[in-house]
Amino acid sequence: MSGHSKWASIKHKKAIVDSRRGKMFTKLSRHITIAAKDGGGDIIGNPSLALAVQKAKDASMPKDNIQRAIDKGTGAGADAASYENVMYEGYGPGGVAVLVEALTDNRNRTGADIRHMFTKAGGNLGEPGSVAYLFDRKGVIVVDGAQHDEDALMVAIEAGADDIEDEDGTFVVVTEPTALPDVQKALDENDIAYTSAELVYRPQVRTPLDEEGAEKLAKLIDALDDNDDVSEVHANFDVADDVLERVFG
Repeated sequence: MSGHSKWASIKHKKAIVDSRRGKMFTKLSRHITIAAKDGGGDIIGNPSLALAVQKAKDASMPKDNIQRAIDKGTGAGADAASYENVMYEGYGPGGVAVLVEALTDNRNRTGADIRHMFTKAGGNLGEPGSVAYLFDRKGVIVVDGAQHDEDALMVAIEAGADDIEDEDGTFVVVTEPTALPDVQKALDENDIAYTSAELVYRPQVRTPLDEEGAEKLAKLIDALDDNDDVSEVHANFDVADDVLERVFG
C-alpha cells in the first residue's frame, strides 16, 4: 500500500507540474501572438517578439507551439485581435504597491477576478496611475559573475546600457526599453552569456514587510499568477533574505 501511495503522490505532483507548465505555455503563447500582431512576425525586426520567443524557449516550449503562436498573430488574426494588454494597479498587504500585467479577451471578467483577489488578501485595487508612478520600465539582463567580470561587461555600456549593478556576484545590466535589443546583441557578439533578458517594472522605492506580511503578499501573488489572464506581477516589497527564501523560495 505504501508503494501505491508513493506512486499516487508522484502522479499527483506530476499532474500539478504539467498543469502549471500548460498554463505557462498558454500565457507565453499569448505574448508571442500579441507581439507578432503588433510588430510583425520577423523576430529580427520585432524586439518585443524576440523577447517573447526567447522566454518561450527558456521555458522549453516546443518550436511548433512557438511558430503557431506567431502565425496566429500574423495570419487572419481574429483570435489575436480579441486579446488586449491591460495593466491593473493596487496595494497589497502591508501597503505594498502591486502592478499586474494581463492579456485578456474580457476586461470585465479579468478586472472582477483581480479585484476579488486583492480584496481577499486585505488589499485594494486602485485606479489607473495609482501606483505605476512608483515603478520605472527598464530592460534588465542578468549575467553570472562567476563566468564574467565587470570589465567584460563594458561592451554593454558602449552599446547603450545605463548601468551595471553588482548584486552579490551577479551582474544586472540595466537599460532603457528601446536599448535592450542593442545591448543583448553586443553581449552575444562578445560571447557573454546571460541567464535572462527582459523588460520589467523596477520599483523606485521598496516597502518593508515582516514575515507575516510577506506570507500574505505571497498568497496574493500566487493567486494572481494562477489566473490564466495574468502574465506578469510586479511588487515593491522588501524583506530579509531568510524570509524571502522561506516564503517566496
